[in-house]
Amino acid sequence: MSSLDISKIRKEFPILRREIDGKRLVYLDNAATSQKPLRVIDSLSNFYSRHNANIHRGIHTLSEESTNLYEGARESIKQFIGAQHSCEVIFTRNATESINLVAQSWGRQNVLPGDEIVLSPMEHHSNLVPWQVLAAEREAKLVFLELDEHGQIDMDSARKLIGPKTKLVTFTQMSNVLGTITPARELADLAHKFGAIVLIDGAQGVPHLATSVQELGCDFYVFSLHKMLGPTGVGVLWGKKELLNAMPPYMYGGDMISSVAREKSRYNELPWKYEAGTPNIADVIASGVAVEYLKEIGMDVVREHEVEITRYALNRLKEIPEIKIYGPHDATKRGGVISFNLKDIHPHDLGQIMSDAGIAIRAGHHCCQPLMKDLKVMGTARASFYIYNTFEEVDMLLAALREADRVMGNVAIR
Repeated sequence: MSSLDISKIRKEFPILRREIDGKRLVYLDNAATSQKPLRVIDSLSNFYSRHNANIHRGIHTLSEESTNLYEGARESIKQFIGAQHSCEVIFTRNATESINLVAQSWGRQNVLPGDEIVLSPMEHHSNLVPWQVLAAEREAKLVFLELDEHGQIDMDSARKLIGPKTKLVTFTQMSNVLGTITPARELADLAHKFGAIVLIDGAQGVPHLATSVQELGCDFYVFSLHKMLGPTGVGVLWGKKELLNAMPPYMYGGDMISSVAREKSRYNELPWKYEAGTPNIADVIASGVAVEYLKEIGMDVVREHEVEITRYALNRLKEIPEIKIYGPHDATKRGGVISFNLKDIHPHDLGQIMSDAGIAIRAGHHCCQPLMKDLKVMGTARASFYIYNTFEEVDMLLAALREADRVMGNVAIR
């Protein structure tokens, strides 16, 4: 068993005490967003009660306090992802905005007609649509890697598809549908062999895996704090300093400039060059609190717990012969995300029945419509786990699935 004290952790999450129609909430939608510990919630209240002021440039006490807390969060995140410099950590609204920043700023400057952008077929729409738009604009070509029968990237195929024409290789660190953990370093090394740039979507990876951007070998790394115990509305773009310095700003206005004349402006240095206007100060600070909370637990411990609960859930789900599970069946090769379908029951119907039982799962295409087409399904049901989920909750999910089967008239399962 993992060393995680789940009963202690659960006490720190007020929402887990909630009941849904008289039933205890079982929250299994963590791949969409995680719940928040009390210390993160209190951080927001504390900021507005004691420190609220705009950051940077202000010389009064509140402004200096706010600035220190805000920049302290940047330092915490820098350490959490193993970055070399705090100035490489850029705050955005979410991983989606971070990807768009790279596509519009680096992409427009560097992608030329005939260049190839290589992606995995598991990408969230956020890491696909911006590249579709850029490729069309720059007359570049999108190239998709292949998956093997277990939902893992086929590296033999990758070695054939990544080549001299490749300008960018981008892929998820962990699939939000299949749970697949990608061979990030191997792909990055292959891309760099041909001089290509590598962007990793860490939205599902960094909340669950010990992550070092140095060890991953990427050039850009993006994620959202709301999936890792922080508030919504805060994302991060990490990029190598030399790349960020060479790119033009993504937005223009206050704070991203060092001086302004009537006809011309001079841009600020990193990281503020990419942080125009008043940022989401309180939520960034609370995000720093969330990151420190995860550090306190230890990401190795987080991963250990998720492997155990995922393995248990996979084994329990296999007790129902009419369930189809997508992605690797080895819990050590996937994250705590399990997508499945139960015979002919529509995923939305399944999600509603689960909700009636107090169980929150996700149903649909999970912003991965091309992958759904590859899987030959319209959508899936998805259960996803985090640090506060228990084996008992997996048992409750199984009981609700059996009830769903009974309600929908599937007599094959006893």
